[in-house]
Amino acid sequence: MNRPADYLYNLLPVIYRIRDAEQGYPLRGLLAVMDEQGSLIEQNMDTLYGNFFIETAEDWAVPYLGELVGYEPVHDAGLPGTGPGSAARNRILAPRREAAHTVNFRRRKGTLAVLEQLALETSGWQAHAVEFFTLLGWNQHLNHQHLDRGGALSLRAGRALALPGGPEDRAAHTIDVRRPGSHRTRGRYNIPSVGLFAAPLRSYGLSDAPACCVEKEGSQCFTFSVLGHDTPLFTQPVEQGSADSLRPELRLPEAIGHRAFEHVESRRPPKARASASYFGPGRSVSVTAWGWRGQAKVALAPNEVIPANLADWHAYKAPRNKVLVDPERGRLVFPAGQLPRGVTVDYHYGFSMELGGGEYPRQTSQPSGASVYRVRKTARLPGEYATVSAAYAQWCTDRDTADPASGTTSAVLEIMDSRAYEERLEFTLIPGEYLQLRAASGARPVLRLLDYRVDQPDPLSVTGGAAGRFVLDGLLVVGRGLVVNGPAARRGAGDGEDPTGGGDLCEVAIRHCTLVPGWNLDCDCEPQRPEEPSIVLDGTRAAVRITRSILGPVQVRRDPDNGNAPLLALADSLWDATDPCNIALGDEVGGTAFSALCVQRCTVIGDVLAHAVTLGEDSIFLGALVAARRQLGCLRFCYVSDGSRTPRRYNCQPDMVREAAAALTPDDPAAATLAADREALRVRPALASRRYGNPVHGRLAPGTAAEIVRGASDESEMGVLHELFQPQRAANLRARLDEYTVASYSAGIFYTR
Repeated sequence: MNRPADYLYNLLPVIYRIRDAEQGYPLRGLLAVMDEQGSLIEQNMDTLYGNFFIETAEDWAVPYLGELVGYEPVHDAGLPGTGPGSAARNRILAPRREAAHTVNFRRRKGTLAVLEQLALETSGWQAHAVEFFTLLGWNQHLNHQHLDRGGALSLRAGRALALPGGPEDRAAHTIDVRRPGSHRTRGRYNIPSVGLFAAPLRSYGLSDAPACCVEKEGSQCFTFSVLGHDTPLFTQPVEQGSADSLRPELRLPEAIGHRAFEHVESRRPPKARASASYFGPGRSVSVTAWGWRGQAKVALAPNEVIPANLADWHAYKAPRNKVLVDPERGRLVFPAGQLPRGVTVDYHYGFSMELGGGEYPRQTSQPSGASVYRVRKTARLPGEYATVSAAYAQWCTDRDTADPASGTTSAVLEIMDSRAYEERLEFTLIPGEYLQLRAASGARPVLRLLDYRVDQPDPLSVTGGAAGRFVLDGLLVVGRGLVVNGPAARRGAGDGEDPTGGGDLCEVAIRHCTLVPGWNLDCDCEPQRPEEPSIVLDGTRAAVRITRSILGPVQVRRDPDNGNAPLLALADSLWDATDPCNIALGDEVGGTAFSALCVQRCTVIGDVLAHAVTLGEDSIFLGALVAARRQLGCLRFCYVSDGSRTPRRYNCQPDMVREAAAALTPDDPAAATLAADREALRVRPALASRRYGNPVHGRLAPGTAAEIVRGASDESEMGVLHELFQPQRAANLRARLDEYTVASYSAGIFYTR
């Protein structure tokens, strides 16, 4: 707790304070210094007391408290570090919850519930444990039948036929003598085998988001995704201890299949409807139709939804008062003669981490005294605006009529919902102004930049004066990109009056945003304009800083006049030019961009042509990286593709494996070259998907070389998923499985999608 000002001084008798006031308060000044040091001592004592308990201890104290009960960190996961950014990794190496529950785990050692809880507390992954001996085919004694054991599947049991190989498998299998924890080929079905099905993907929700009408297929056809592409719907994991937590299909964040989504009523003839476990308000999926069946708002019930395979939009026709839903593709179809005025959906999608625009919680900030203008599409509260343009116009009016000392030079335009906003946005900042366009925490609005003008482009445009700053936070931008105009661009546009008052922006920051690569997507996640840039820097000297975002190519036009290359810094981002052969960074004619590049913990798909690379760290460059000035900067712990021209490298791949392979046959240059090329091909990273909209977009494919998976500076994986520390999580979990599994049993980890 913070002590009030003059805490010690107020404890003095009044007579001393009166006499101190007569002499100019020298005693109060002395006690203020003493009080400051006393507060530090009290805080230190409180911290030391908190370190006695695992719940309140600092991160560094967790291993010491765990040692008191015999808890030992897993050395295979790596050793704790003390450098910058090591706090998150240390929390993975010594999980607080696992240390707190060590004694409890030992009391319940050998049970499946312990293994599932271990997976959650050591790795953060939801998991389901299976004893594989229960799925072995065997001849049961008629007097001691086990009806819950695996058996032969009926060809009429469609749902059971879709489950083999997963955590819900109930089919009988022949014996497999390979161990499930083998580092080579893993087996499953044996008497001493236990499998832990872990879900590394996470399920993220979207609420009250607009569905997209696919007009080229028909006005009755919609997709859950506002971009109009197919996206598998994911399960919203139920809470531990609830009635549904015993069902693995509801506890794991997995894609919902047709069979799981379907509930067949026991009647003749049988009728199918959506399962109430997945569909409905508060569940994984829900649909609201506006102006349907003569009602202003209709929240669809499970018995009004028919599960269907809509790979062909017109394979089935929706009956009257019913809606077809395909959970594997995220499609829905209304009756052709019974169309709603609008459709909003609540659903969950899968992704690897909190990256790009999303409704996940995130911290927001703004300058002290900044004016906040809130925007909401519907159900607006007093003082809120219907459009971003209206809020910006109000700020411009307040700015022009207010006293310069009133603080109106800083403004925040905050969007409060997850609706789509189709507007033409052009922001102009005068010198010294700060403007932030952001989503409220827990919202993911969509800016749809349409083609409004025939003779001009319609991007999200920002123009600013000297010392101006612009921030984009938590948004999904589709249809066009962001253009930052500098003095050179303004002069090239004409000889009219400069509305910015001269100068150039100081900084442009993009945080937790998605600037859709390729501007928009087709239904199969193919980009519609794969070579169009997501960001255009037109003659600006502003420093552009991008963190936790997904974006397409960056184009630099018209070099600034001062001769200094502006900074382009990316951290923890997925920079996707949609193809490794496309240009991720360049000028308008495909040449070198006049920019100083800094890339940390990023995955870059495409060629990067930069004036200079000041730093590349823990990143993957799947295209060529070409720096015009190679004597500046460095690359460390990165993967760099062949054909690159970079500054000096340190611990980069495939350089290290090439050198190691060539050193094995120093007397045979041809064999050394062949071995080096073979090793370089082995460590080349492969992505599970290079298409935005896919749940595994940007994720390393299974089987990627260990030099990449544990090749970062702190032994985590290179690339955008570095901060997940997945190698450390997996090493922790493997070690704990060996510790808490029954003697002579063997346990292995099997990843779901």
